[in-house]
Amino acid sequence: MTQHPDTAPVDIAHKDTAHQETAPSEALESHPARELRSDARDNRERILQVARKTFAEQGIDVPMRELARRAGVGPATLYRRFPTKEALVTEAFGEQMATCTSIVEQGLADPDPWHGLSTVIEEVCVMHALDRGFTAAFVTAFPQAVDFARERTRALRALGELIRRAKETGGLRRDFVLDDLIMLIMANSGIRATSRKAAVAASRRFAALQIQSISARPDVAPLPPAVRLPLLAAM
Repeated sequence: MTQHPDTAPVDIAHKDTAHQETAPSEALESHPARELRSDARDNRERILQVARKTFAEQGIDVPMRELARRAGVGPATLYRRFPTKEALVTEAFGEQMATCTSIVEQGLADPDPWHGLSTVIEEVCVMHALDRGFTAAFVTAFPQAVDFARERTRALRALGELIRRAKETGGLRRDFVLDDLIMLIMANSGIRATSRKAAVAASRRFAALQIQSISARPDVAPLPPAVRLPLLAAM
């Protein structure tokens, strides 16, 4: 695919050493492809469940030892399964990354590119509002996570093509670029609400505001209802 200058994927190759927690030297072995005993398999799934929940609530900066404590395993057990923070993060968010790519490709298949892009923005915003960790993982460089990086690149390329088509059909303003969409996703991930339901509602309103701001058409749809967020509630 020829890369359009307005829709070139953003540069996310800056290595973030804050997330490169590595295993103690005695626990560097990892056998993801090897058949595990039932107890080892249970430990691995419990670690992943705890990691997904904790990352969603707090982001990906939670120390590995804290994750081990919450999962009820020793640090050495955690590091045997996931020798680095990068390995754990990419495994934990593999499913979300695949879902994100699927959403973008469905938008790309929409015969109306502007409708497709609007739908992608709304659905991706909801995903990221519910999971702080996924946003951090999406914009963080994990150079060893080949599959995760490949899936992310696939999603970004599809987004770039969708943006190009939406401009060509007159729905999207001409000066909008892919970096603006990444900025939008990062801003959306800052939503803090009192419940998951409120977070979804707030994210949908935020997405609607952003969609209206990037539309090249004069007609605008009404916004979803406003949501009272914690700061405003306290005031």
